[in-house]
Amino acid sequence: MVRSGPVAEVKPFRAVRYGERAGPLKSLVAPPYDVISPAEREQLAERNPRNVVHLTLPEDESMAGHVWREWREHGELVDEAEPGYWWLSQDYVGPDGVARVREGLVAALRAEPYGSRVVLPHERTHRGPKEGRLRLLREVRAQLEPLFFLYEGRPPAQRPEGEPDLEVEGARLWRLRPDGIQESFADRQLLIADGHHRYETALAYHEEAGTPESAYVLAVLVSLEDPGLRLFRTHRVFAQEPSERLPAQEDPQDVEAALAALEGVSPDRAAAVVYRDGQAGLAIDGEGELDVALVDRLGHEGISYTPDRDEAVRAVDSGEAAVAVLMRPTRIEDVFAVAQRGETMPQKSTYFYPKLVSGLLFLPL
Repeated sequence: MVRSGPVAEVKPFRAVRYGERAGPLKSLVAPPYDVISPAEREQLAERNPRNVVHLTLPEDESMAGHVWREWREHGELVDEAEPGYWWLSQDYVGPDGVARVREGLVAALRAEPYGSRVVLPHERTHRGPKEGRLRLLREVRAQLEPLFFLYEGRPPAQRPEGEPDLEVEGARLWRLRPDGIQESFADRQLLIADGHHRYETALAYHEEAGTPESAYVLAVLVSLEDPGLRLFRTHRVFAQEPSERLPAQEDPQDVEAALAALEGVSPDRAAAVVYRDGQAGLAIDGEGELDVALVDRLGHEGISYTPDRDEAVRAVDSGEAAVAVLMRPTRIEDVFAVAQRGETMPQKSTYFYPKLVSGLLFLPL
């Protein structure tokens, strides 16, 4: 059914990318800015003086704008000859040890306010990160990192035959013919999987700039039907004992037994494993609540997150933490349902892996 209101507008774009003068592509790319530690940032910056962190994590935003213009002028960054779409394939081994391939379409997506219900958020954002990203966007006037979106239905394209045009760190990119792609998104809602802060920054920037070009973000669009799409667990670790205890904890048992019991709980009931003092208990609540909402009752004081169950348990056993809450992965259909109801989820409710690679393509505004 075609939407009667605003529709998702995707279009081909004339990408900027690294040229041969910049050096080997593997020395130029990086993870997204918000998962890079200060030490990792320094390592990446030293790997190549033109590594993308000099743009995405600059020492100051005005320097990034100067660097962007200089690299384009001197040929370290080059413009594609024609606008186009790209197909992205990422080979990865997940935290569960299973090898998979996740695939999606790379396009320019018009950023629409959430009220239009074209693009749906699922997580709450914070003011601080958006202020820094907005200063950077004003200086560089380009989308430097891709945002990750999900949609229902079959993809409008598929991986082309032949060798990829770009390849690095398990990521491969092919140029695509544009036939039928733009029209196929006109009746679809999109869910932000990763990149809420940058999406809201793009909306703020467009409100300031007011040009047609300023409305777009660099988007990777992945179908919910893609077999390589997975959500992984994010466990909670509390440095101090939370003031509230979760309901209906069963008799203490070992971690393996508690996790096995957790997997047997209906997904329609909220549940998690609570580990303290060398023993694990299963916490279960009534129907209609997500696991992450149940655990969010414990608050966020002294909290940290890890996808590694053993790391969470070790933190408690070593005395570094008081409590670990071991989670099931959030179901993708639940995330979409929450967003479609106009609701948001607690921070770190979702853990999509792998992260998108920064430095493959840029979208000039």
